Amino acid sequence: MTDPAPDAESFAGEVEAEAAAPSGNLLITWAGGGLCAALTAGALLWAADLYRAVGLVFMNEQFYAAMLAIGLAALYLCVPARKGEPRTHVPWYDLVIAAVSAAAALYVTVEYPVILDNFADNPPDAVAAAAILLAAIVEGLRRTAGPILFAFLLFFLIFALVGHLIPGRLQGENVPVDRLAIYVVLDANGMFGFPMKVSTTIVLAFMFFGFLLEPAGGARFFTDISAGLMGRFRGGSSKIAIVGSSLFGSISGSAVSNVVSTGVITIPLMKRGGYPTHSAAAIEAVASTGGQLMPPMMGVAAFVMAELLQIGYAEVVLAALIPAILYYAALFIQVDLQAARDGILPIEKSLIPRLLPVAGRGGIFMTPFVVIVLCLFRWSLQPETAALYAALTLLPIGFLLGYGGDRLTVRSLVASFVKTGKAGLELLMIGGAAGAIIGVLNISALGFALTSELVGIAGGSLLVLLILAAIVCIVLGMGMPTLGVYILLATLVAPAIIELGVPDLSAHLFVMYFGMMSMITPPVAIAAFAAATLAGAPMMKTGWQAVKYGWSAYLIPFVFIMSPALIMQGGALEVALSFTTALFGVLLVSVAVTGFLFTPIAPAFRIVYAAAGLALIVPVYAFAEAPWLNLAGGGLGAALIAADVVRRRAQPPAERPVPATAGE
Repeated sequence: MTDPAPDAESFAGEVEAEAAAPSGNLLITWAGGGLCAALTAGALLWAADLYRAVGLVFMNEQFYAAMLAIGLAALYLCVPARKGEPRTHVPWYDLVIAAVSAAAALYVTVEYPVILDNFADNPPDAVAAAAILLAAIVEGLRRTAGPILFAFLLFFLIFALVGHLIPGRLQGENVPVDRLAIYVVLDANGMFGFPMKVSTTIVLAFMFFGFLLEPAGGARFFTDISAGLMGRFRGGSSKIAIVGSSLFGSISGSAVSNVVSTGVITIPLMKRGGYPTHSAAAIEAVASTGGQLMPPMMGVAAFVMAELLQIGYAEVVLAALIPAILYYAALFIQVDLQAARDGILPIEKSLIPRLLPVAGRGGIFMTPFVVIVLCLFRWSLQPETAALYAALTLLPIGFLLGYGGDRLTVRSLVASFVKTGKAGLELLMIGGAAGAIIGVLNISALGFALTSELVGIAGGSLLVLLILAAIVCIVLGMGMPTLGVYILLATLVAPAIIELGVPDLSAHLFVMYFGMMSMITPPVAIAAFAAATLAGAPMMKTGWQAVKYGWSAYLIPFVFIMSPALIMQGGALEVALSFTTALFGVLLVSVAVTGFLFTPIAPAFRIVYAAAGLALIVPVYAFAEAPWLNLAGGGLGAALIAADVVRRRAQPPAERPVPATAGE
């Protein structure tokens, strides 16, 4: 569920293996698993509002501190200092860190109202607790999220200490160390702000739903329904990967974990179907990365965006719908045309499940998703409450029905609690780190200085600023987990775009798109490289092929900045026209990229196809001349397609491309 995450295996599922281990090791296994399960339970109780129901009234910051106490203790019991190293025992120093950090967080939980009353005086006890928590989160971030975000956090913390000594426009404020510690950690504008809220409530609730879905049989159902829908068409293996990965990716919110979980099935299937090794890996990487952009869940970043912009989650989802459709349309069209060009057939009939029986046996698994949509869009419930209701709906389905031999058991239910908590440790550290970075930006005035500097470098030109911002987003996002990418870009880059008059939602979607594109853009394309590893393909070749398949995501953000109709900001006619022309434009550019429609396209005509497509992608209401540009692109595109149809009809039947379906 995270990107890349600590191992999320269940402690409950390892009890028999641990039975032969020393008793101390067994005790630690149960303690770590219990704390992870408690972390999940704490989030679900919050989603159900049961604390208030039993008379527990407390401040939000007290809840965050309590969850941090559980999470830090679990992290230092479960996650070793060296990433990837198996945890066979817990060294004494991790036991000390777990105890001290948990004690500091519990102290803040109990005393936060008093601390808040004396906030301006920087009470020594609060400063000490804040320093302990900050140190524990810095080290926890290194162990879970990896070195890049860890380095970013250290950079900002060091800047907060010495920024006032830096000459020029980036000079920071001189903030006393005690004031810095208490503000960055305990203030609602710092670590205990919205990233921690999302990490301790919304994300854990949705992750729990996702971890329940797999043992209940939902994952197998989505794979089978994808195969039943797409397996009979040319290049069916790639289309199965696109449909399946888009569904899983939206739930998981992680490109890398999605690649790993679905790619083990889809990549070999594509290779057997005839796709080159690097193409199979790139298709999976692009499809998995798009899951972060795919409504209705869009991974974890969408929840943070709604919270940060103080708008409804439904508004974010609606805004992201058309760009996501265009993204997957471009990928789908390219793999289909590649299949026609290269003669890639449907998958073997023996591997294609019958659609109606699959839908009949597993269609009930759509019910929890309907519940989520109703909760979010009709009843306007909080996202974490929607996820809880979906999980409760899934429980009887999983226990009583299941799918394909999979069914929930008490053991798998307990394991889901543990897996959710353990996978959530990284997000908890990211939430704390993101809050600390935001706190530094606020108290040192670095955020304002960075905004002014970016606008100054762009010379006030929006186009130059957008190109610069896109490059910065890809560079800063390289190798970082999804949530960390978005929060970092939302605080560092989005304000500069907004400064030049771009609506807040457009600016945040822009940085989110380019942050996600860092997952498939070399030289550090972690999703593409993960897929290449599974496929046994050259990494850089896979990365550049992924860029080719994902071309639309590098263009569409500029388009919805130009005209917000593509993010549902405008009248119905404006939105419909902009979407229709953009979809036709995506088709034409995809033909140019692939070099094939009904017949091979000569290089010169590929350029003409691309020009016609780009003219159509420009929104019809973007500027006064845009309708004429659309008409020219549409007319040229129609003429090109007609000419290709004529060429195809002139071909001898033996030279014609592979039929669209296995039965034709």
